[in-house]
Amino acid sequence: MKKLPLFIFVLFTCSVFNLLAQLPYTNPALSHEARAQDLLGRLTLEEKVALMQDQSPAVPRLGVPEFGWWNEALHGVARSGYATVFPQAIGMAATFDEDAVFRTFTAVSDEARAKATHSKQVEGRRGKYKNLTFWTPNINIFRDPRWGRGQETYGEDPYLTTRLGVAVVKGLQGPDDSHYAKAMACAKHYAVHSGPEWNRHSFDAKNIRPEDLWETYLPAFKALVQEANVKQIMCAYNRYEGDPCCASNSLLVDILREGWNYRHVVVSDCGAINDFYNRGRHETHPDSATASGAAVRAGTDLECGRSYRSLVGAVNKGLIAESELDVSLKRLLKARFELGDFDPDSIVPWTRIPMSVVNCEAHQQLALEMAKKSLVLLKNDKNTLPLPKKAGGILVMGPNADNESMQWGNYNGTPYHTITILQGLEAALGASLPCVRTPHVVTEDKVQFTVDSLMKDLPACDKVLFVGGISPALEGEQMRVSLPGFRGGDRTTIELPAVQRALVKALAEAGKQIVFINCSGSAVGLSEEAKICDAILQAWYPGEKGGQAVAEVLFGDYNPSGRLPVTFYAGDHQLPDFEDYSMEGRTYRFLEEKPLYPFGHGLSYTSFAYSKPKIKKGTKTLSVTVTNTGKRSGEEVIQLYVQRTAPQARGKALRGFRRINLGPGESKEVSFSLSGGTLDFYDSNQAIVTTLPGTYLLEVGGSSDPAACVRTSYTL
Repeated sequence: MKKLPLFIFVLFTCSVFNLLAQLPYTNPALSHEARAQDLLGRLTLEEKVALMQDQSPAVPRLGVPEFGWWNEALHGVARSGYATVFPQAIGMAATFDEDAVFRTFTAVSDEARAKATHSKQVEGRRGKYKNLTFWTPNINIFRDPRWGRGQETYGEDPYLTTRLGVAVVKGLQGPDDSHYAKAMACAKHYAVHSGPEWNRHSFDAKNIRPEDLWETYLPAFKALVQEANVKQIMCAYNRYEGDPCCASNSLLVDILREGWNYRHVVVSDCGAINDFYNRGRHETHPDSATASGAAVRAGTDLECGRSYRSLVGAVNKGLIAESELDVSLKRLLKARFELGDFDPDSIVPWTRIPMSVVNCEAHQQLALEMAKKSLVLLKNDKNTLPLPKKAGGILVMGPNADNESMQWGNYNGTPYHTITILQGLEAALGASLPCVRTPHVVTEDKVQFTVDSLMKDLPACDKVLFVGGISPALEGEQMRVSLPGFRGGDRTTIELPAVQRALVKALAEAGKQIVFINCSGSAVGLSEEAKICDAILQAWYPGEKGGQAVAEVLFGDYNPSGRLPVTFYAGDHQLPDFEDYSMEGRTYRFLEEKPLYPFGHGLSYTSFAYSKPKIKKGTKTLSVTVTNTGKRSGEEVIQLYVQRTAPQARGKALRGFRRINLGPGESKEVSFSLSGGTLDFYDSNQAIVTTLPGTYLLEVGGSSDPAACVRTSYTL
């Protein structure tokens, strides 16, 4: 083909740009919705279908740039080069600190904007992992500790998950009154989704009791829609009552769109539409075209996958109308206009955030703050901790002692520098420490051989800081792991791997003082270790500054204040069937036996006392005075639990928490409102969640354990 002369090409190009500049969708003065509607009418069927897929190509003739919808920011911008790596989500949940979580995700969105602008302006890339629509937070309920992805959540409690989830969304998306969104969050996985991993593509969550659905599985999603204005919802892989979640009229239409008035984007989990028709999976639809049509008709606007390519044929065959596609595509285009994706960077204020914010000193200090607040002191016999700052006689041991990648969790970015636990301890002491690295897990036939070998050559020591637990290489999303205790990312037992259990026992028999630092994204069965270890610290996957945080707690430079966002069960015998989605017998709300460590538990190096709670006359406000009765400053997390005793008795539930700092001898009055949903439970007569006149038991304290609470009754 003969090339056009340069002057003709330039003239043609300028004419196209001039023409585009006159079209309504290119006018930033118009509303995002009006611009989306105008652009929608100019697209061909083929272009529309292409733009309904997560890796959306450019439409050059209309000046539409390429767009990558799939981006990750679970605990820092992920899979996109260097970024600040904060503690894993379950660790952030242990802070019980809404403000700190909000500040963290404000920092995350700062880095996200800077990196996206850099990718666009310098790298010329706007695709996968380079954009601003983040598929986080994961607000599924961590109902069973065996679920490998539970580390991505904010724990087992709907209220805690709700409050922290709202903070995440607001931190990521920026102020509601901003003309351009800073970024977009995504509430996932909607709904009734929390393992097992191995059968998630075929599993049907059915026979769910209404009270479990509305009190446990849906509250966080509702709050993120109605309170936080989350801009994306991701539908889950599994079926709900027979229908794939991404084609569930009950979930997507009746509840989400019509019940909660949600008007933004719904995206499928990756490959979820394929599950509708692939053999051995849901097999609810015969082929890609019918599956895609059903998903769009139910309101799944965007697909992560390849099935939506068949929508062109589906329209041509009359399986779905093009106008039905338009409903979804308008929502997608509006979201892109809200991000400023079609406008010059000069008029989008968020693009002025510089790359210098990425892993800057302020963000590193925030990562350290979050790591310290996340650490939970589970046991501290005879004030074993804090330890004196003397290197002599200390041995560091275990599989996680000097393990950088363990600290990063999953769905993670890459920090410029990670302080491992060994490095943090050595820096605090100003001296090197002997370290014995051990495996996380070995086959049964090698347990005793491994223990004998390690104990035979054990360096001389009085104290052993055993940094054990598991790792993101063993628990996570649908992994190729088949080792004793693990299956496909999930766990088959919550007990500590046998080789670690045997090592700890051998150390105790050798007369060593043992401080066990447990790193995990989930609750671990530590009943035997609790009998023989002098202190136990739960460290989660603590991020890039985790080693410094652990050292500051162990040596007393920071008073531990984290609280368990999950129940630590006494053992496997307390767990119901993993595949049973009934909440009966699960979590602190319905467990009838005594756990090893209860939800909300966490020790301090000081002590706190609570006055009898009072309800101020003529108000719906409960107040309690908390006093630091120890000799050093510390933070206490005050927790309010509510139980409806009559009518229709319901199990107690967390309905408020406050983190306060108190100096020695200092007291503060803390108040909780008893209105605004605090007393809401499911009413079987009306089939809704509401506040009923009746009697309520109110407990306030430092954990969910009744023995740690003061209580009063309230009649409405």
